[in-house]
Amino acid sequence: MLTVRDSNYIFGSTGSGAAKLAINGVEVAVQANGAFFGWLAVPSGDTPHYDLHATKGAEVANVTLNVRVSAVSAPLPDTGRLIVDRGSVAPSSGIGLRGDERVRVSIRAPANATATLHLSDGTLVPLTRGGGVTWSADVYARDLTRAGSIVVRRGADSVVVATGAVTQLDAAPRRYVTLLNTDVDATSDTDQVTILRPAPDGTYKWFLFPGTVLELTGMRGTSYRVRLDGQLEAWVDQKAARVLDQSTMGPRRTASNVRVSANDQYTDIRIPVTEKPAYEVGESGDALTLTLYGTISNVDIVNFATNDPTVRDVTWEQAASDRVRFTVHLRQRAYGWLALWDRNAIVLRVRHAPVVDAAHPLAGRTIAVDPGHPPIGATGPTGLYEGDATLAIAQQLQTMLEAKGATVVMTRTTRGPVALGSRPITSRRANAEAFVSVHLNAYPDGVNPLRARNGTNTYFFFDQAEPLARAVQRGLVREMGLPDMGINYDNLAVARQSWMPAILCEGAFVIVPELEAALRDEGFQKRYAAGIAEGLEEYFRSLAVKP
Repeated sequence: MLTVRDSNYIFGSTGSGAAKLAINGVEVAVQANGAFFGWLAVPSGDTPHYDLHATKGAEVANVTLNVRVSAVSAPLPDTGRLIVDRGSVAPSSGIGLRGDERVRVSIRAPANATATLHLSDGTLVPLTRGGGVTWSADVYARDLTRAGSIVVRRGADSVVVATGAVTQLDAAPRRYVTLLNTDVDATSDTDQVTILRPAPDGTYKWFLFPGTVLELTGMRGTSYRVRLDGQLEAWVDQKAARVLDQSTMGPRRTASNVRVSANDQYTDIRIPVTEKPAYEVGESGDALTLTLYGTISNVDIVNFATNDPTVRDVTWEQAASDRVRFTVHLRQRAYGWLALWDRNAIVLRVRHAPVVDAAHPLAGRTIAVDPGHPPIGATGPTGLYEGDATLAIAQQLQTMLEAKGATVVMTRTTRGPVALGSRPITSRRANAEAFVSVHLNAYPDGVNPLRARNGTNTYFFFDQAEPLARAVQRGLVREMGLPDMGINYDNLAVARQSWMPAILCEGAFVIVPELEAALRDEGFQKRYAAGIAEGLEEYFRSLAVKP
């Protein structure tokens, strides 16, 4: 299935650099190792396909590759019998909102027709044509608690289509949901989280404790909308939440006196709370902020340890009537942290930075090395699979780091698949001090590889990992000699762990023929590994205490 309609790339191998290749009549260059990479128009017709015709002297090979192209919405004729797109009607079923929220009612209908919404109480609402042939209007959710109908007319011809009804959630007693853990790889309380998003199917934003109870305020598709506090709502997959009985009372959360304790490895900020809160941890320079949503503070005393090398003090503010924010002032940039729920208290565990010998910065360090994929992953023109190449590079990196005195935790040691969620868990349980995921890049459908940039880039999520990302990026560019595509903030699963600086490297594009050939070479694999090792060494050296 092709996801683009204009042009796309096609790549593979003829098996010989002496071959000539034409695809759908267009000559495509063949590399010395037989790899090819073409940029062609998307095939059309009733049975779209690519015809590959390869020759080498008297030898001829033909291959037909059938493809599918995503369907185009059927045209709506301006003449003849009136036809509307019944599948385009919104709202459909499964929507729940507050009565005063607006709902978009819409349908695809011919441009020379008229469309009117008929509400159950007899009210008529004209729909306005927007771009193309979509007609729409916004109405209050309370006006759609019973299904309405859209009447489309053109001359004497008319079509009637029913809309879905909307559940008015504030017309009945408040309902609550409890969050569930849906990560099959999580086997301890520390690793279990429920993911919430700013919008249905949006990016990940909040990672909350299973068992947290939140008010249900909306439903759309396969998602529930829940209230974090009076000013903030979020969306959660319906599979990750259970609606509680109507008799369930809403939680009342109060935070009380704080205790800060320290040991050799970390400092705990322990805040008793009457019930599990929705929360968020943020970074700002030499401070961490812990925001508790739907919570009132009754903190009078904050007790500090006298031997704490990391936390200077903790302050709090009632940021809103039901939102409290604790600021943990640190003696330096945060190195790592965890949020835990332990015996009716939320605990923010702040990790102490390691003591580093500047002359031997990797000696005694524990480094997690993650060979990216399988499952999934990209494949190069001659069949080099990303997961095989990253494992070879990671093994080279392991050897280099161990030679410098580090202990290496490999998240994958064989070609078999390792679940994405288990990789950061393995690293945290090993108490790794840095995490590096090794990957190779590819282009999405519709990008012209003959014009697009390709090179090296590195990804991070938390601010604490940004210095490591920059150091490793410098090492990769220096060793591999590919264009510097910079570092990127990205919400990637393996980079979202907070107990250690975590990064993901995209050293090269495996689907580019020249780079795929290089990645088969052990020398190039060593250069990739050496770039990461140099970056790790630079990063940990920067943590050494200056004399």
